[in-house]
Amino acid sequence: MQTADVILKLTGVGKIFPGVVALSNLTLELRRGETHVVIGENGAGKSTFIKLLAGIHEPDGGEIFFDGKRYRPRSPHDAQVQGIRIVHQELNLLPYLSIAENLMLESLPSRRGLVDAATMNRRAGELLGEVGLDIDPRTRVEELGVAQMQLVEIAKALCYDSKLLVLDEPTATLTPPEIERLFAIIAKLKERGVTIIYISHRLHEVFRIGDRVTVLRNGELVETRDLKGLEVPDLVRLMIGRELADEYGFDASIPLGRVALEVKGLEREAGAPPVSFHVRTGEILGVAGLVGSGRTEAMRAIFGADPKVAGEIEIDGTPVTIRTPKEAVRHGLGFLTEDRKGQGLLLDMGIDQNTTITDLARISHSHLLDRAAEKLAVEDLVRKLRVKTAAIDTPVRNLSGGNQQKVVMAKWLFREASTLILDEPTRGVDVGARREIYQLLWMLAAEQKAIIMVSSDLPELVGMCHRIIVFSNGKLVGELPRAEFDQERILSFAYQEHVH
Repeated sequence: MQTADVILKLTGVGKIFPGVVALSNLTLELRRGETHVVIGENGAGKSTFIKLLAGIHEPDGGEIFFDGKRYRPRSPHDAQVQGIRIVHQELNLLPYLSIAENLMLESLPSRRGLVDAATMNRRAGELLGEVGLDIDPRTRVEELGVAQMQLVEIAKALCYDSKLLVLDEPTATLTPPEIERLFAIIAKLKERGVTIIYISHRLHEVFRIGDRVTVLRNGELVETRDLKGLEVPDLVRLMIGRELADEYGFDASIPLGRVALEVKGLEREAGAPPVSFHVRTGEILGVAGLVGSGRTEAMRAIFGADPKVAGEIEIDGTPVTIRTPKEAVRHGLGFLTEDRKGQGLLLDMGIDQNTTITDLARISHSHLLDRAAEKLAVEDLVRKLRVKTAAIDTPVRNLSGGNQQKVVMAKWLFREASTLILDEPTRGVDVGARREIYQLLWMLAAEQKAIIMVSSDLPELVGMCHRIIVFSNGKLVGELPRAEFDQERILSFAYQEHVH
């Protein structure tokens, strides 16, 4: 490869954290204008690689060259100035500012020394249109769902000229139409000569846009190959070093029991369309819908995290009052939020504390915490869920995304919740860890837990669920039994309220 064709070059790059070799002797070259896919299981070194490029970490060895010059950014701002912009999986928006202010923060348009709000909002509206987000740019970010925030992050990256754009799990919460729009954006950027590093656990989609793929495993480079001629099983084998059996493992032998949770006429606000559905013990009920369809908002209202103005909730046939998450937990509900870092975990606390926080009374005597009982309970769950960690008091901030998700699940298993609402349970989780989560869900279903799975991944819903209900514009617009599952039909339901 000619030197002029190389935009990024890493030679023998390594990074060590206490007790962990995150990257070891990484040597890699990226070509100008290519889409270079980087894959690997959680903990393979992908996040460390990104943070080295972003100026968040410094390498402990080796050299990085960018655009023909030695590259050693001192900060994320320094990386951006030099032409590298990162759209992180963990979103980096300011919640109390508007969408427009977040998009334009680095170069606010001004007039006579004051912020030109009209220009700012107009330009922001254009950027939102490019990513297909139909929302007022004056809306505060805290009012958005995770999928909407993801699109705002992508719009923010488009706002500035960059030579290298890193997209970390950009489609994790997006539905097929939004993914298609993102792919169109990537194609336009490539035409402008922008190099894309694309990181994803959704292996089927990388063939659509990728030119080459680099596979990392345990912090080391496994191989860099042209994607042409490869198939998904080839990538899986390179990632985990072995063949992977059926990903979903639908278990038709699990009996469906009584109605565990029934929602009747739920209205989140006055005049909103009422939502009614039920889920049985042993059942995995899928919830589909486009970004902004109201599916997450309905689940949050059921759990008491958001207000509701009407409707009834029955647990095991008995009407209950749920106004707060505390009341929901008392009635046997557990909620795995789509924003695990912002709402599901205490990042600086250990696995043990995050796990037992849902039921401290269970490991306390005379109002004193029994550390030995806590240790036994948490170690049992860590084994059961296969959480990869050196110690149970490891801060969850230091875990990979898949292991963080398992800790969120562990806290509800510790609480012995009988009905679990899981919002995007495999978001940002690699193919191996995802299969472990699926196996765990089947184990819970066999224990006669009732499971509600909200997901943007239609193959996941089709592969895992007994029934699927579909939301659109705040309404529950369709329900399909397993015998009638069809991705096109699910999408037609999801779009029916969007047709004007």
